[in-house]
Amino acid sequence: MTPPNTTLTAIPGFRVGHWTDPVGLTGCTVILCPDAGAVASASFLGPSPGTREGVLLSPEKKVERVHALLLTGGSAFGLAAASGVVRVLEERGIGHETPWARVPLVPAAVVYDLGVGDPGAR
Repeated sequence: MTPPNTTLTAIPGFRVGHWTDPVGLTGCTVILCPDAGAVASASFLGPSPGTREGVLLSPEKKVERVHALLLTGGSAFGLAAASGVVRVLEERGIGHETPWARVPLVPAAVVYDLGVGDPGAR
């Protein structure tokens, strides 16, 4: 008998993918939300939190839903992976509707792991 799925992907509409760079010894995990987005909130602690669009997750902000989340390594360089997620969501027509375009909202958080593998790997 197969054990039940108790991971994030058990929630309908959520998909998760991961990639590891064998040279940089780093990687990224993307959580794709249902097409309509998902409510998200976060708190960023520590002396130098690395984020992209993290401020959107504050309760007082207008944004109510995000379309994906990126958790990545590679310090500030790793945050560039969010651009690829945004591009794919845009191609699929997923995003926050504005008068001029649909804008995919992809908050990202990064860890500083440049001392683990090749710090020049991108």
